[in-house]
Amino acid sequence: MSRTPSVLFVCIHNAGRSQMAAAWLRHLAGNRIEVRSAGSAPASAVNPAAVEAMREVGIDMSAEVPEILTTEAVGASDVCVTMGCGDTCEVFPGKRYLDWKLDDPAGQGVEAVRTIRDAIRGLVENLIVEMDAAPAP
Repeated sequence: MSRTPSVLFVCIHNAGRSQMAAAWLRHLAGNRIEVRSAGSAPASAVNPAAVEAMREVGIDMSAEVPEILTTEAVGASDVCVTMGCGDTCEVFPGKRYLDWKLDDPAGQGVEAVRTIRDAIRGLVENLIVEMDAAPAP
C-alpha cells in the first residue's frame, strides 16, 4: 500500500507565502496530500493581511503558528517548495525541490496580498495535478 505524499512549504518567516500555500493545499487536496510549512527564522505570528486575504476565500488561517524549519521536516517530505525568499532546504536524494518566485506580503495591505494569494492558488493547483499524475511514493 502506498503512503500519502507530502509537501513542505518553506519561507524564512513562515508567516505569509508558505502559510497561504499550505492552507490552499489543505483546502484543495484534502487528505490526499500531507502538508507542512516552516521557516528558518519563524515570525511570532502569521501575517494578519494573509489571514484576512485567505478568509475572503473561505479559508481560516487564524489558528496557524509559524514553525521552525527542521531537517526532519525536509526528510519527511516528498516535495519541498521555497517561496522565492532565499530560504533553502537541506538537500536529500529523491526529493523534489521547487522555488516559486512570489512577492513578499510582509508589510503590505490585504489588497496587495490578494494578488499573491491568487498566484499561490494557481501554483498549488498545478502542483496537485502534477502530484496526482505521479506514481505514489
